[in-house]
Amino acid sequence: MRYLTIVRHAKAAPARAGASDFDRALSERGVSQCARLRAWANDQEELGRFGPCVALVSAARRTQQTFEMAFDGTGLVRSVEVTNEIYNGVRDVSADTLLEALARVDPLDASLMLIAHNPSVLELLWTLTGELAPEGFKTAGAYVVALDGDARIDQCAYELVASYVPD
Repeated sequence: MRYLTIVRHAKAAPARAGASDFDRALSERGVSQCARLRAWANDQEELGRFGPCVALVSAARRTQQTFEMAFDGTGLVRSVEVTNEIYNGVRDVSADTLLEALARVDPLDASLMLIAHNPSVLELLWTLTGELAPEGFKTAGAYVVALDGDARIDQCAYELVASYVPD
């Protein structure tokens, strides 16, 4: 069985005057959220059981920090690819855009992880499962969807099997 773990980046600090949204860093709360995600990622009874995975991460600073603090170096992640394509600060990123990007990195022999932004992650979860995150897809929320064996990820009806929300 393969899985897709959809993660919204951890809580970021507000943009400083004149600074770009792309460069926003995690807040103290975001760092704390990442510590909780990391504990779950290292636990084979929790989030760690859904790996190993190939991670696709938005190039924004806060998503990269979420990956590094929560998942980098854990047994959950086999490899990572960072891309501007799924950063929605410049243009709207739809669920279809996320699915196309995931399909390009899908190795077919490992699970997948996506670390990106709202509302795109919420739309993707809805598109794949027909379910909305009960908490409204909070920052640092991780939702695990069961994929169909060795078939490339596509716009199908999948089942939401687990969720991890640090606070």
